[in-house]
Amino acid sequence: MEAVAELLGIGVPLLRFLVCFLASIPCSWLWRYVPSAAARHLYAAATGALLSYFSFGAASNVYFGILMLVSYASMLFSRRHCGIITFVIAFAFLITCHVMYMSGDAWKKGGIDSTGAMMVLTLKVTSAAINYQDGLIKDEDSLRSAQKTYRLKELPSPIAFAGYCLNCGTHLAGPVYEIKDYMDWTEDKGLWSPHAAMPPPSPNRFAMVAVVKGFLFLGIYMYLMNQVPLDKLNEPQYLKWGFLHRVGYQYLCAFTARWKYYFVWSLSEASMIISGFGFSGWTKVFPSEEKQPNWTRAKNVDILRVELPRSAVEIPQYWNIHVGIWLRHYVYERLTKKGEKAGFLQLLATQVTSAVWHGLYPGYFLFFVNTAFMIAGSRVLYRWQKVIPEKAALAQDLLTLVNGIYVVIVLNLTCIAFLVLDFVDTIAVYQSVYFFGTFIPVLIMILGQVIKPPRTARKSRVKKEE
Repeated sequence: MEAVAELLGIGVPLLRFLVCFLASIPCSWLWRYVPSAAARHLYAAATGALLSYFSFGAASNVYFGILMLVSYASMLFSRRHCGIITFVIAFAFLITCHVMYMSGDAWKKGGIDSTGAMMVLTLKVTSAAINYQDGLIKDEDSLRSAQKTYRLKELPSPIAFAGYCLNCGTHLAGPVYEIKDYMDWTEDKGLWSPHAAMPPPSPNRFAMVAVVKGFLFLGIYMYLMNQVPLDKLNEPQYLKWGFLHRVGYQYLCAFTARWKYYFVWSLSEASMIISGFGFSGWTKVFPSEEKQPNWTRAKNVDILRVELPRSAVEIPQYWNIHVGIWLRHYVYERLTKKGEKAGFLQLLATQVTSAVWHGLYPGYFLFFVNTAFMIAGSRVLYRWQKVIPEKAALAQDLLTLVNGIYVVIVLNLTCIAFLVLDFVDTIAVYQSVYFFGTFIPVLIMILGQVIKPPRTARKSRVKKEE
């Protein structure tokens, strides 16, 4: 391990993780040949635990086991309150692990530890407990669409819960998914039924495409990482550059860092697809075409929508997609009374929850608070755009372009905090571009209060689209 790690220029812990991460693909492929549902649960749990052991050591499985045991016990003994109990305990335990391992410092130096897998597990056990608590609700009209779809009427068996938590194809790096979908997949129900009118196709070709994309993204990342080192932001030469030069370099630093995530998510996508779990139905792109298999359950990023967004609202929808869905269903919507429209406070609370989930580093909080302002400012631009008459298509397109450019600039200037993490260093980098990424959204929000769009007959349609 030491010799290979030295050859690749990485640490041994990171090499161990990468080997196990790649091994999750054949492990997921073998899952398809396990004969019964009970055996599949056992296989998913056992292989996930083995990959964790070889990646992070025996202590990681102890920590995972504690979190799983506490969350399952809350569902078993306190169904009426198990959702909030699991939420509080799981996040408190995750924060403890972040502090113990100082995960942000390790990740900055190219290292790895078990907190990434713990982050995924935290969202899994929390959603399972909340959905089991929702199973007590009798009033159907009080439930949102996601609650109706994913609530649990019965408690899963311990081995099924363990399989859901440690499933080898998603345990190390996600994506997050619902326990109800996992149970249907394991038991060959719903979309995965072999007796369906259109059963799932062979996933081999689609998984191979995801693997090829992943290694392509890795090559791009390794090339850019040498061309645009993040450490240059601390050098005196950087401060001698002009304003636009500094803005451009910060954009390139953020652009480079994202390819690492594109690589990881492509391989986790391949693992989920090869098991068959990534299948999410058949769709038609055009009415005249035949239906094509859809694998959105495995997809965790839409690169074009992230790099060329039309509004800030699209970023949580297309970046770390399944975590964004989790935040929407279990934080954003539940902080908003049904029938009412969520405001800035609900948005801010959701982004702060995301920051806490990542760790207690100042950079995370600075970035996610800034994203709340970014999204609020983008909504102002969107409202202005929608009051432009439909016949003025050019003006609408121009404002859409302005909105997209605004998001690209603000996102890439503020996400430097996510990479730097340290408070003093982050403020120094922000100051080098005159806090431009924070100032612009706040200015637009203020203008939105001064220049409010007039009420029109299209208001109901605008509200629906927002």
